[in-house]
Amino acid sequence: MKKIYALITSIILIIIVSQANAQNGNGNGNGNGGGNGFSQLIKSSPADATLLFQNYAEPLFKGLGTGLNSGWNNTAKAKKFLHFDLRITANIAEVPTSDQSFDVTKIGLSNHLQVDPSSTTNIAPTFGGSKNAPTPLMDIKDNNGNTIGTFNMPNGVIKYIPAPDIQLTIGIFKNTDLTVRTTPTINIGNNSGSVGEIGFGIKHDIIQDFAGKKPFPFDLAIALNYNRINYNAPLNVQPDAGTVPASGSQTDFSNQRVHGYFSGTNVQVIFSKKLLFFTPFVSVGYQSANTSLGILGNYPITTSAGVYSTVTDPVQINETSISGLRADVGFQLTPGFFRIFVSGSIAEYKSVNAGIGFGF
Repeated sequence: MKKIYALITSIILIIIVSQANAQNGNGNGNGNGGGNGFSQLIKSSPADATLLFQNYAEPLFKGLGTGLNSGWNNTAKAKKFLHFDLRITANIAEVPTSDQSFDVTKIGLSNHLQVDPSSTTNIAPTFGGSKNAPTPLMDIKDNNGNTIGTFNMPNGVIKYIPAPDIQLTIGIFKNTDLTVRTTPTINIGNNSGSVGEIGFGIKHDIIQDFAGKKPFPFDLAIALNYNRINYNAPLNVQPDAGTVPASGSQTDFSNQRVHGYFSGTNVQVIFSKKLLFFTPFVSVGYQSANTSLGILGNYPITTSAGVYSTVTDPVQINETSISGLRADVGFQLTPGFFRIFVSGSIAEYKSVNAGIGFGF
């Protein structure tokens, strides 16, 4: 079978991590997985495929959500009209120990997917888990309880989830900034799909509204930010060699694809104090991140020896990955036109953010 796991590979390529391809293996479509992990999941059942994919990829969803909500603001002070800064930042979110593994026997799998009796463990690493720990061997069962295929759960990929951003901030009217994050849709290549990004933020320095002729010696602002990554990729999952369709089953598999998006929204209250070209800041706020991911189209599922049926849109995940408070602390340096930004956050996933830019 072809690369069901291409979604994760492609996202990691976008954020400049190249290790995910090592997890793919080369599925041969015979139902004997060995190391090709998720390339066999659809052969179990749509519900089981969704459960395993969701539990494995959850740290990726949360890490990306944390990154989408990071690095928007490093000062409460608003820019003068049409003044701007253009910056490149990188965020790294740390996957906590509690999200680095899961027990495959406790996530509600059906009888069509079971841990093989010879497996040495029931504990599977997540995307943010160990690269070297043993992984469960899974048996795919038909309706009569016969084993029709096996596969190993994949190893972990990376504990620290990176997410870069390019953003432009411009002063639009008194004490108010507008920020834009955007990346044109990019074709990744190697049938890995395409990805694009869009985001908007607005910040208002409320304390200066009451300053009058004597400005306050500090800045206090509120900000609202939204960011979204869109992802699309083709898939090619064909029936097992030697199998035939059950009566009435769909045999056109040309519409297979992955479609999804990851979005983040946050509201911040920011306090900062400028000291020459050094501006420390703290902020508190509420953040949320949502994941919508579908493996869409028609897919063959082997139901008994030599026979397959077809399922449409087998994996669909819609969830709020992150929802809760976060606190950020950091600073910016503004020597002349040059900008340096550094901050750290405390939330469900801890993260650090740093970047460079220029402006006035």
